[in-house]
Formats: sequence, C-alpha cells, structure tokens
Amino acid sequence: MAESREFKPLKELGTIALSDTTQIKFYVDEYKGYKYGSMRTFIQGESYSGPTKSGITLNASLLDSVIPVLDKLPKEPDTLEDKELGRFPKKAGVELVLRITIFRDTTGVDLREWVEDTSYKGWSKKGVRIPYKDLAQAVSYLKEMRQLVAK
Repeated sequence: MAESREFKPLKELGTIALSDTTQIKFYVDEYKGYKYGSMRTFIQGESYSGPTKSGITLNASLLDSVIPVLDKLPKEPDTLEDKELGRFPKKAGVELVLRITIFRDTTGVDLREWVEDTSYKGWSKKGVRIPYKDLAQAVSYLKEMRQLVAK
C-alpha cells in the first residue's frame, strides 16, 4: 500500500500569516520516536501548496533555551539594526542563532541555523523569520510546543 505524502503533524498549534499565500505553521511532530517542535513556512499556490524547505525544528533543550530569550524582548523593537540575541548548539557543526533582523524596513526575529564544517561556513536555508508584531503569538505557540515535546 502506498504511503500518503500528505503532511500530517502530530498536533498543529497555530499559524502566523505572512501574506495571502504564505504562513508559518507551528506544530509538533515525531521522527524516529522523538517528538520535536517545528516552525515551517507553508505556501498556497496554483502549482503547489504545502510546506517549503524554510523551517526549523526544535528539541526540548532548544525550546528551553529559546523561549526565555524571546520572552524577555520588549513589546516594541528597541533596535534599528540587526542584533544577535543568542547562539545555541544544535548538533556538531550546527548552531541555532536568534537575531533581530531588519529586512525591507520591517523588523523581525530570525531563527536560523549557522553551519561550520570543512566545506562551508555560513547561514543555512533552514530557518524562519517571524515578524516582530507577531512575536507574542509565536512565543505562546512555542510555550505550548514545549509542554508537548518530551525531553
């Protein structure tokens, strides 16, 4: 019997709309018996609708590191330039970096992987950018995610 290719998370927590056709979904999923939280960009178009490669997965310890940093940010951004908030080891040669970023005159919080190995050093495509105005909602989803992801 053919396996369904439809995207089915264990529990979808919510979404943040980025445009009429793009959104970030927050959900809990399982891989090889381990639960993890995920934030991924989804698109809805004429030729394709579904998840994109832009996204990030978070285990329990990463959630424990990220949530307090995001929770302490002020309601309104207090910087007019890019600012690194923290780096957290994800696996050998990969760190999750939290940054406040300014892009096209809008402020957002970027959660992106930084890779360092013998062939490449720099930003990966794995990550999401949350508009600053939606940060409180994102933190709420992450807190709910943390309760569902076992250590």
